[in-house]
Amino acid sequence: RWQKIFMFPLWSKMAVFWNKMFLTIIVLLIVLFLDAVREVRKYSSVHVNEKAANVNSSAFDHIQMKLFRSQRNLYLSGFSLFLWLVLRRTVTLLTQLAKEMASHSALETQVNDATEAAKKYMAENRRLQEALSGKGDGKKKESTDATEEKLKEEVEHLKAELQKTSHAFNKAKTEVATVKKQSEGIRREYDHLMKEFEQLQQSLNKAEDKKDL
Repeated sequence: RWQKIFMFPLWSKMAVFWNKMFLTIIVLLIVLFLDAVREVRKYSSVHVNEKAANVNSSAFDHIQMKLFRSQRNLYLSGFSLFLWLVLRRTVTLLTQLAKEMASHSALETQVNDATEAAKKYMAENRRLQEALSGKGDGKKKESTDATEEKLKEEVEHLKAELQKTSHAFNKAKTEVATVKKQSEGIRREYDHLMKEFEQLQQSLNKAEDKKDL
């Protein structure tokens, strides 16, 4: 089902602009993050100076509100930048996993075909040996021996191909398992980051509510 969904022509058209869009969003998030860092530094220094100067409470509360907003923007832009990079890595791993699964199924089909062909040739060889044993003159025996040698060579060739295909199949299976482990690690890390983000968001909301009171 997912393969049919991702085979839509719309995705192939969007893939051309995907890297540009990703880089644009990364640059935008970096700019917002740096601007938030600048605002935090600015209002932190002003906050300390105004507190030391003992100015009126309204100006001090205004500066404190600006500092709180700049810190909130810093957290949001930083987490957005990090989660966007995690999302990019997750998409890359899922793409690799889909390719490995497709190659895995293709190699499995190739192994099954080679196995069936080898069994067929071995069965034909056995029938020829049974039919030609003890019959015919010297010429027929020579012809039988030549046919048998040819069949043996074909069987050996098929066995060699089967061994190569089995090796490639095991290698692809190992790669698929590795990609699965990486995707599971990314998923666990993403869940952990989402929990931390929700906790920070709740703490920011509580701080904002206290500020409003």
